[in-house]
Amino acid sequence: MTNSTATTDLDARLEAHRVELTGYCYRMLGSSFEAEDAVQDTMIRAWRSFDRFEGRSSLRSWLYRIATNVCLDMLAAGKKRARPMDLTESTPLSRAALSPRPDHTWLEPVPDARVLPTTDDPAEAAVAKESVRLAFMAALQQLPPKQRAVLVLREVLAWRASEVAELLDTSVASVNSALQRARATLAERRQPGAEASVSDPLDEEQQKLLERYVAAFEGYDMSALTALLHEDAIMTMPPFDLWLTGTEDITGFMITLGAACAGSRLVPVQVNGLPGFAQYKPDPEAGGFVPWAVQALEVSGDRITGFHCFLDTERWFPLFGLPLRLEAEPDQVEQDA
Repeated sequence: MTNSTATTDLDARLEAHRVELTGYCYRMLGSSFEAEDAVQDTMIRAWRSFDRFEGRSSLRSWLYRIATNVCLDMLAAGKKRARPMDLTESTPLSRAALSPRPDHTWLEPVPDARVLPTTDDPAEAAVAKESVRLAFMAALQQLPPKQRAVLVLREVLAWRASEVAELLDTSVASVNSALQRARATLAERRQPGAEASVSDPLDEEQQKLLERYVAAFEGYDMSALTALLHEDAIMTMPPFDLWLTGTEDITGFMITLGAACAGSRLVPVQVNGLPGFAQYKPDPEAGGFVPWAVQALEVSGDRITGFHCFLDTERWFPLFGLPLRLEAEPDQVEQDA
């Protein structure tokens, strides 16, 4: 085998693990961009040291060991990402103020395709989706980094305790102890949104709920939207730390501070194992529509319980492969004329 052929073969073998490694690093770091950086660092380290890889473990296990060390190094500063409800109390609409916080504060959204490998096992696919949902991701951020790694490896990726112990250079007893502590922490700190129950794929009732949501939002029909929201629904808008609870404050916000969103268009996206939409709002100057938010919806039963809008469109829309502009439909142009 020539050197070029060997290099191409190694690149292909490493690349085959990119999506699952990105999902692992995302669960560890809470950031889609940091996860991709961590995986790229992992690939470079693996490529450079492959001649020292003696095959005592599988290539996959070896890559996870490198990725874990990269993530633990990145988490050494003790930073952890959060949602608005993890940082502040809910604010009544009468005192609502849009106060941004730095990007590194926030738990970031991620496209499903970048972190969820394809699988023919429905149960495995369901666990993978549940483990990147916003509530679970927020809960993971409450754990110390090594407990986080143990929980993800044992309960999400179904590694044996002995395999995790080898990866972390520790004992099986230490791994089991870390897992027990991690479970206890998650049980004590049940996150808002944890009760969301989205079918995979969406069942007929949930699909109809989303169709009604699109009609209500694009029509900016607050009565119709209220009928779709749980009475204790939560709305968040990172990078702003404001979050609202209840239909009255949510719809009140949308017709006051959020009034510029009237007439928006929604494009379906798959985000964090949840149904979601890319929201484009009208461009009053040039016509058509410009990016405004990536929305992730949490659903329980026949109601929407969480309505999370990620507003940093210069980062999110390219990440999701979304256009930075939508043109007005011909019939709408005629109406406007």
